Amino acid sequence: MNESYNNEIDVRVLFFGSARDVVGATSLVLSLKAPAKLVDATNALLERYPGLKRFGRSLLFAVNQEYGTPETDVKANDELAVFPPVSGGSDTVCDYRCPSDFFELTTDRIDVGAVARRVVLPECGATVTLDGYARKWTAERETEYLVYEAYESMALSEMQKLGAEAHKRFEIAHVGIVHRTGRLEIGETSVAIAVSAPHRRAAFEACEWIIKELKRTVPIWKKEVFQDGEVWIEGEGLSEKL
Repeated sequence: MNESYNNEIDVRVLFFGSARDVVGATSLVLSLKAPAKLVDATNALLERYPGLKRFGRSLLFAVNQEYGTPETDVKANDELAVFPPVSGGSDTVCDYRCPSDFFELTTDRIDVGAVARRVVLPECGATVTLDGYARKWTAERETEYLVYEAYESMALSEMQKLGAEAHKRFEIAHVGIVHRTGRLEIGETSVAIAVSAPHRRAAFEACEWIIKELKRTVPIWKKEVFQDGEVWIEGEGLSEKL
């Protein structure tokens, strides 16, 4: 449908995590009057699905795989994503590319050793690797398994932004991030981060910064499944430690 004033436009809306559970659908087509802003789409969705109001201001929106603000323009055939807190958004512009960097999502088991040794650069003296894995107990409640879900295209884009920003902040040579999606059994690796640098201190600092920012800005959600129920873990980036 062509977009013009006083006409309607159609946008595709995707739902993730507990926002999808509230709506009861993974996607739908939303009609809006043109010209439209993200706030118009937000209001329309909240009116149609009042259950989304429970997220308050923490509900996040992306337009064409970029975090949006209420004043972001929404045009015909745009892709709008709605999800619970990651718990933030990144304004970093990914204007740096390192040929040795890699950013991936996989449903296969992660070989942390292979990730750590995937890039060994002659100018580096250390690679620091983080192995984040599924734990059995959370707040004295026994976890049976985890399920990770990602807005894949945007998650990869946000990982690349993290890599670019890490190169700006720290004296490092390369960054590699591999994150699992799907079902994980207890003890299986959910995320492996490898950072190499000429000196180990920069590698340690960059690795710690990356995991904190990844949990804050990259659209990946974790569901913990217990014997007596399940729960989406939302907004974990500001408080949870691996």
